[in-house]
Amino acid sequence: MPEDPYRTLDVSKDASDAEIKRAYRKLARQYHPDRNPGDAAAEERFKAIQSAYDSIGTAEGRSQHDQQRRMEEMFQGGRPRSPFGGVDLGDIFSQFMGGRGSQQTGFEPGFGDSRGGPSPRHKASRGADIQAGLDISLEQALSGTEVKFSHRRMRRCLDCDGSSFGSSRRCSTCQGSGVSTKGSTITVRVPEGAEHGHLLRLKGMGHEHPEGESGDLLITVRLDAAEGRHWEEGRLIQEVKLPYTMLALGGKVRITTPSGKRLQIEVPSGTRIGDRRRLQGHGHAGGALDIEFTLAEPEKLTKSQIEALNSLKDSGL
Repeated sequence: MPEDPYRTLDVSKDASDAEIKRAYRKLARQYHPDRNPGDAAAEERFKAIQSAYDSIGTAEGRSQHDQQRRMEEMFQGGRPRSPFGGVDLGDIFSQFMGGRGSQQTGFEPGFGDSRGGPSPRHKASRGADIQAGLDISLEQALSGTEVKFSHRRMRRCLDCDGSSFGSSRRCSTCQGSGVSTKGSTITVRVPEGAEHGHLLRLKGMGHEHPEGESGDLLITVRLDAAEGRHWEEGRLIQEVKLPYTMLALGGKVRITTPSGKRLQIEVPSGTRIGDRRRLQGHGHAGGALDIEFTLAEPEKLTKSQIEALNSLKDSGL
């Protein structure tokens, strides 16, 4: 089974598209072959990072990947099999059209009964829901916003009005499925004070069923916390880069909070990379902000820094 691209890029599944792009750029720089000449392990890691970004680096690619994963989870293990081998396509289609809760009995769609008429079956009550993500900034979430959203879904066939679904007739437009894929642009209204992970349900905007009601469009709002910040199980984390000397000896560092406020943070001596501190009231919409101390790595050392490091090396550090 291929490696999870979210895991490869070290981002959560609810990360914003911008956060995924930032994570990719950071890892690609770290493991780039030009920076690691002759290192086969780094080259292999770089290829995995590139493959992961190719999979979920665009909104369209990410949507396709997530939908495929949901389908794999839906049909893993113990699914009905076709007598010709492989997964029962009729079962997959009925699940796709009716969602996980729908069931159909009788003959498969498209096969008539012994008298040549439509197959007996129970009609699915509604089309499947569609899950999607929408990225906005922290500022947009605070004030509320309207966003143009590109939306693709199955719509009832205009030529046969869905009547060819499950019958012996064949519509040249939808090939007997009763539906066809249509795209549109809709305006999504995000309410004031939306939080990361806020779920918007747009009734009837999911897949249409050729014989029943439409499913819903479920949009998960993702707040892009900007460079140096990310969400972790609903908590806002902000990285604070420190030089090694401050980690070891302690000191003071100034940070800028999501609201733009400047704070001075006391760093105790002996601080380790990954240590965190919670600042109440300084996160999004007055919530908590967790700061995480990381190591500030200079791209290039100065002559005096090299001399200082050699001196530390001689002292045993």
